[in-house]
Amino acid sequence: MIQKIVTVKNPVLRQKSKSVVEFDKKIGAIIQDLKDTLIIQKDPIGVGLAAPQIGKNLQMFAIKPKDKISIIINPQIVYLEDTKTKDKEDEEDIKLMEGCLSLPNFYGPLTRPPVIKINYLDEKGEKKTAVFEKFDAQIIQHEIDHLNGILFIDRLIEQKRSLYELVGDEWEKVEI
Repeated sequence: MIQKIVTVKNPVLRQKSKSVVEFDKKIGAIIQDLKDTLIIQKDPIGVGLAAPQIGKNLQMFAIKPKDKISIIINPQIVYLEDTKTKDKEDEEDIKLMEGCLSLPNFYGPLTRPPVIKINYLDEKGEKKTAVFEKFDAQIIQHEIDHLNGILFIDRLIEQKRSLYELVGDEWEKVEI
């Protein structure tokens, strides 16, 4: 069922999420809610949606970097590539304008590690390991941040970067 996406003012987005321990009908329903809610996000287009964004304090999220939606549950970071080892030429590859469905039409130029490897459970509860690169890695890190109560604007502040609002076709700088 399609759920309302909570905004940044909702305290659930600042809480550390609980691990999923049992794959029952309730978890199955939340997985379906994540899929249904993510698939309809058109303005802006959504590529990831964490359970806290629909008011559920659980370590799970849906990603849709292309056409297929995948579910990631209880992710554990195994490896993050260090951005400091990259040379200046590669820097543009790892700095993307990042946004969030809980703060629509606001974006910032974040630098995140370009490669992440995680262990996780899929929607059937099966153990998986996967490596994500570039844009896909950014999505995974953004959603894992949600599970830890961290928003992308927190990362912008850490990196001393600006926040922008997309108004029509124009970018307007916003104070954070």
